[in-house]
Amino acid sequence: MQYRLMKKAIFIISLILLSSPLWAFDNPDAILGVWKNSTGKGYVQIYKQNGKYFGKITWLKNAVDANGHPKLDKKNQDPAQRNKPLIGLVMLRNFVYEDGEWTDGHIYNPQDGKEYKGYMRLKDNNTLIVRGYIGLSWFGKSDVWTRVN
Repeated sequence: MQYRLMKKAIFIISLILLSSPLWAFDNPDAILGVWKNSTGKGYVQIYKQNGKYFGKITWLKNAVDANGHPKLDKKNQDPAQRNKPLIGLVMLRNFVYEDGEWTDGHIYNPQDGKEYKGYMRLKDNNTLIVRGYIGLSWFGKSDVWTRVN
C-alpha cells in the first residue's frame, strides 16, 4: 500500500517539475532586464511602462566618436532627432504580450535610421529572439539576444 502511494507521489511531483518550464514562459514580465545583442556591441534594457514593453540602449562597445563625443543618432529620418545620443535611445516601443510572444511593437534600427514592425519571443530564460520586418514577418531579420542580468 505504501509503495503504491509513494509511486503516485513521485508521479505527481514529476509532472509538476516537468511542466514548470512551461509556466516560466507564460510570464509577461520574463522579458524584463538587460540584453546583449548578437554582436556583443550593445546592451538594451527592456522595461515595462503603462502595460507595454519598451527597450532602450544602455551600453555600446563604441559609445564615443573619434573626438570623444557620444555617438549620435545621425541616420534618423527625422532631422530633429539626429543630435540625440545613442545611449538612452528607445529602440523598442509598444510591445504587448500575447500567447507567449511580445508583438505589435516597433523596432528602431539606428544603423539605418529606419523603424520596423517587430515581435520578440523567449527561446529560454536567457535567450531572446528579436525579429524586425516590413509588411509580413517573412520579410525580415531576426537577432538572438542574450540576457545580461
